[in-house]
Amino acid sequence: MLQLVDENIWTAAGPQVGVLGFAYPTRLAVIRLADGGLFIWSPTALEPELKAAVDALGPVRHLVSPTALHNLFLAEWQAAYPGARLYAPPGLRQRRPDLAFDADLEDGAVGHPWAGEIDQVHFAGNQIAVEVVVFHRASRTVLFADLIQQLDPATLSGWRALIARLDLMSGPTPQTPRKFRLAFTDRKAARAALARITAWPARRVLMAHAPPVMEDGQAFLTRTFAWLRP
Repeated sequence: MLQLVDENIWTAAGPQVGVLGFAYPTRLAVIRLADGGLFIWSPTALEPELKAAVDALGPVRHLVSPTALHNLFLAEWQAAYPGARLYAPPGLRQRRPDLAFDADLEDGAVGHPWAGEIDQVHFAGNQIAVEVVVFHRASRTVLFADLIQQLDPATLSGWRALIARLDLMSGPTPQTPRKFRLAFTDRKAARAALARITAWPARRVLMAHAPPVMEDGQAFLTRTFAWLRP
């Protein structure tokens, strides 16, 4: 279930999630911090096998949703780990008032318990959602949620296959869907965030809705977001 990415970081593919008839792959990441506590990024369905694997790694202390759109499974993780702190990205408190959040994900890790081990940047300027992009320093791994996607064309048919192709969701390589590109109405803010992200010495990129990129992550991000540059 959990696959070792590098020392103290694991990933697992979760079950597909249906949204308007589109089958989205899901993926979470688990990072073990220096104090032994676990940082859970983009929690997927908490199946028994996954829970057992996570429990074997250490105590779950931080539940992190990288975007307001990633909220389907937060309640079940919060119920399973009542001692963990739940963090909200921009817009999620308003979207899910039923959840009890402990803190907000700020633009930058200063003040967070993982400062010095994990960096974060608000990919600002988007009208759909502001994604909090995460970088695990020790493994040089960047974590992206919705701004890079690649759906399996085999899961699509009819008009959905056409829409996915036109929206750049099902191409030969992971890329930013067209709807998210158009939703970046503040390009200056977006480019400033991108400059911070591409400055990270990334080796790998893990994505919630696309297969992992395990080498040359910095070059991959530079290519993937070439459309955003002036």
